[in-house]
This record gives sequence, C-alpha cells and structure tokens, in this order.
Amino acid sequence: MDYLKKTFRWFGPSFGVTLAEIRQLGVEGIVAACQEVPLGEVWSFETIAALKKEIESHGMQWSVVESVNIHTAIKYGLPERDQYIANYIETLKNLAKNEIYTVCYNFMQLIDWTRTDLEHELPNGAVALKYDPIAATAFDLFILKRQNAKNSYDDQTLRKAEAYYEGLDVTERKSLENSILAGMPGSRKLISLTDFRKNHAAVSKISKQELQENLDYFLKAIIPEAEKIGVKMAIHPDDPPFSIFGIPRIASNYDEIKFILNCCPSPSNGLTFCSGSLGASATNDLIKIIRDFGSKIHFIHLRNVARQNDGSFHEAAHLDGSVPMAKVMEEIVKEQKRRHENGLGNVAIPMRPDHGHVLLDDKKRSDAFYSGYSMIGRALGMAQLYGLEKGIRANLI
Repeated sequence: MDYLKKTFRWFGPSFGVTLAEIRQLGVEGIVAACQEVPLGEVWSFETIAALKKEIESHGMQWSVVESVNIHTAIKYGLPERDQYIANYIETLKNLAKNEIYTVCYNFMQLIDWTRTDLEHELPNGAVALKYDPIAATAFDLFILKRQNAKNSYDDQTLRKAEAYYEGLDVTERKSLENSILAGMPGSRKLISLTDFRKNHAAVSKISKQELQENLDYFLKAIIPEAEKIGVKMAIHPDDPPFSIFGIPRIASNYDEIKFILNCCPSPSNGLTFCSGSLGASATNDLIKIIRDFGSKIHFIHLRNVARQNDGSFHEAAHLDGSVPMAKVMEEIVKEQKRRHENGLGNVAIPMRPDHGHVLLDDKKRSDAFYSGYSMIGRALGMAQLYGLEKGIRANLI
C-alpha cells in the first residue's frame, strides 16, 4: 500500500527556498500556484505548463495547486461573480489539460490566516507563529478601530486588551499591525490598513448564512465542471477556526464541513484536512472529522499547535502540542487502508508539513522566505511525520 505522497509548498523563483534544495529532502511533489496571475484572471495553459516544466526539471511533480484563489465578488455574492466563476472554471480546465488534478482553495473572507506575532521565540530559541486573542482584540479596538467592536468582547477582555495596547511602544504597535496584515502566503507585501478596513466593511454586512449561500452557489457552479475533467477540489478550513474581528466563519468545524460537502455531493467536492487550523479549537474532534469525511480528503496539511487556557496558541513542533498527531496519523493510515481494500480513491494522498519553525541556518536567511515557510523547520517536520507514518504502518499493516 502506498505511503502518503511527500509534498512541499513552493512559492516560485523569487521564494527564498529553491527547488534544488527541496529535492534533497526526498520530496516527491510540489505544492504551487501561478502567483503572478492577478486574482480572478484565467491561468493560461502556457503559464501553467511553464511552471510545471520548471518543477519537473528538478525531478518532482506538481502535485497540488495551492491555491486558485477565489475573487471577493464570488465570496460576497456580487453581480459580477458569474464572470469570475467562468474564469475559475477555465483555469481548472487548463490545469487538467496539464494533468494537474488536485486544487486546494479557501473561502476565508479577510485574509488567508491571522497571527498576532510572526516572531514568537520559543524556550529552545526557535521562532514560531503565534495567535493571542488579547493582541487581536487590541488590534480590533485601537488599530482597526472597528465600529462597535466593544460589543464583541466581554469587559474582562476589553480591560486586558486596553492594558496590553497601552503597554506597547510605537514599534511594537506597528509590529502587531504588520503581523496581522501579513496573512497572505506567497507575498511579502502587506495588505494596507485602508484596504483591510474597506474589505472588512464590505464583509461585515454579510451574514454567516449569506456567506454559506455564496459558497453553495460557487460549488454548484464549479463542482459539476470539475467532476467532468477529473479535478478534485479541496477546501481548506478557516484559520483560526473561530470568529475574528466580528466576521463569522463558515469552514471551521464538523457541521460546517458537513454543510460544504453536502452542498454539491461529488467525488470532486472535498476537503484539505489541516490539523493545525482545525486543531486550534479544542472543540474540534480531529479523529471524527477524518473518520467521517475521510473519503473526501484530497490533500493533507499536518502541523501542530500548542493551545493555552487563555485562548492563545502558537505553532508547536510537528509531533508536540495540543494536536494528538500520532492518533491523527493512525486514522489517516486507516483511511488509506480502507481505500486500498475497497479500491476507492487515491491511497497516496498528498501531504505536506505545514508552518515550520525558524531555526538554525534559516535564521540567517529569514528575510528570504515567507512567514511559516522556513526550509529547515519544515524539513524537520517532514522527517518527523514520515517516521511517525512508518512506525504506525508497521503496527497496522
């Protein structure tokens, strides 16, 4: 029975980690996107083919697209969404013509993920990403200055956030702002606070039900076309999996995932299982999610988070933290076994280690790569996860 396919995310030639370096890690597949194509425009056959050729020239396969991003007109249900959906379908067709069949995407409304500290130093000296709800509240109240933001928090949280913000100097306040506005993987350009406010104002007028209806509309248009050409769509959970800045989440827990998969039942309507995103909430039962939706998991992100009682969390080492990684891996291997025995689906599910620590020589080139995507930290994660998988397989198969 095939192992999980070892993949690594790569952001293109300007990224501070090269394909030649990644190849040395024993990686089989690359997770990439046509970063230079503006949001909403069609990825041409030729643009896709050129990137695929570059990846293959280093002895690896372009295994997963992450991501074909969704235009805000689709997320917000604007009149022009049908044109952007048509463009999206054309991109999927061009990917299929290039024999690329797995697409990870998300429906997050503001930014791809939110952290309040991109340089949280751990006791061993490694650097990790961190989310602190008090810091996020301080950003909401005193930097974003969202109207009626106080209504989203209890009195104790408001007092803590005010004290926290007052304790920051000018540089630290700017660092908090930049950390939150940097939540777009694949870009070193910060979202401007003006654009963030504009985007927030637009989405804050849309209810959770309306957001779900917009996703449903998108899936009902996309999935039948994807199924015709053999493309598997895999939605990524919201990160973090709870409301931030007053905006609801629609892909953050069991019930919301079930809703998404039921919108348009199809082998092409699937899930990117991200243990870190889902694991940031103690209420998510990761084992049940794998067990119940396993046949719909087309892509896997494995990382760990260390949750604290105050609601904060930081990216932990891949085998440590609050996510029971051994149990998660065991359930994934069981799903592979089910697929193998029943002749169903792809057994060699692509998996990538997610969000590595910055450590050792990575610290010397930390300005070269994007937050969360260090070379050595992810390589360490890959080695740990591969060893864990081999050990579990020895007992189960």
